[in-house]
Amino acid sequence: MDPERYRTSPLDPTAVAELAAAGFELQLAEDPAATEAWYQAVRRGFHGGEYTAEHKAVRGARVGYRRRTIVRDPLAEAPGEVVGTFATWASELTVPGELVVDACAVSSVTVAPTHRRRGILRSLMSGALREAVAAGFPVAMLTVTESTIYPRFGFGAAAEAASWTIDTRRVRWTGPTTSGRLDFISRERLGEVAPILHERVRRRTPGEAQGPSGHWLHLPRTEADAEKATELRVVQHRDDAGEVQGLVAYTVAGAADETQHKVTVEFLATATDDAYAALWRFLLELDLVATVTAHELAADESLRWMLGDQRAATVTVLDHQYVRILDVVAALEARTYPAAGELVLSVADPLGFATGEYTLRVDASGIGRVEVGYTAPDAPRLTLGVTELGSLYLGGVRARTLAAAGRLEATDLDAVDDLFRSRVTPRLSFWY
Repeated sequence: MDPERYRTSPLDPTAVAELAAAGFELQLAEDPAATEAWYQAVRRGFHGGEYTAEHKAVRGARVGYRRRTIVRDPLAEAPGEVVGTFATWASELTVPGELVVDACAVSSVTVAPTHRRRGILRSLMSGALREAVAAGFPVAMLTVTESTIYPRFGFGAAAEAASWTIDTRRVRWTGPTTSGRLDFISRERLGEVAPILHERVRRRTPGEAQGPSGHWLHLPRTEADAEKATELRVVQHRDDAGEVQGLVAYTVAGAADETQHKVTVEFLATATDDAYAALWRFLLELDLVATVTAHELAADESLRWMLGDQRAATVTVLDHQYVRILDVVAALEARTYPAAGELVLSVADPLGFATGEYTLRVDASGIGRVEVGYTAPDAPRLTLGVTELGSLYLGGVRARTLAAAGRLEATDLDAVDDLFRSRVTPRLSFWY
């Protein structure tokens, strides 16, 4: 996949025609003026203030690789005002088996409140998915802000994110005593080391994605927090051989009672169990700190078993990473499976990309091969929509659970679960 070729490829003609018929203009935001308009409209779409020069510099370093599209209204008070935004880019999604599949990442989806219910989002999303299919992406993915929107375009909730808030006063560390050492490092050093560490570990967890260019350098990660970047503290863990095996970046919020500070973890990545335990112990034993909060964790973190009092942790789980299957054959063949078997899938897709019958055959080594059509008459049958297939794909939900919710049908639910389960809970460690 050539990211630059995809980024500058022609706009989907159907989306261009649909929006033109509604009185709008669809464009790529490439030149500085269009890019500035895109920035401002995205910020407004998420109820942020206007960008300062510092915010723009941060954002520019982080989104230059994106395929940015804008919808203009020629009849607006300010002619050509941007009333819709969209962004995509070429990325990779980790799938079971510590493998990756090419994925079209989606972000910065906004429609001006003054222009709702006029088909802008439908044309933008459908057009972007057609562009992704033309470019050869087997899947698309996004991190969801408003979860009611995307299932109707075939995206299924595939990896959850758990937010942990830990009352450090109740913590009695029962985790391991580790080797290695901890050191504070600069934010600039974080920008150098974090992408390398993330690249080392991202294949271990289904749902993880390739780190977007510039993402790690500008933590805290939002433009609104750009002026707070100096508040970021970074600690690294090195093993006995001197190799960096973990990083944590965090901020501290003060309180009237100076013993009640609140720590927020902005980034955490570890390559070894020792680094994981050492960095969490460091956070939980910080003086003058009452709570530690971290987001984009897993619900089944081993941290729970290191606290002594498990009720010190309050865990909230939300949908986070959504997956949209575009090419069933390529997507199913990109991952491995924990058991041998056969399965016939009948997939319904309102947009037509994935509609059809497919026969999945998995050999004893866990490699799957897919044929188009119903070619295994004795195999279990699975009937579902493309949204549900996206949810099953990473192994984050059981087919039996979806069947009980009326979301799919199968002649043998145990056989489906035996094939699609993942030994590692799917998770994505950041927003994009």
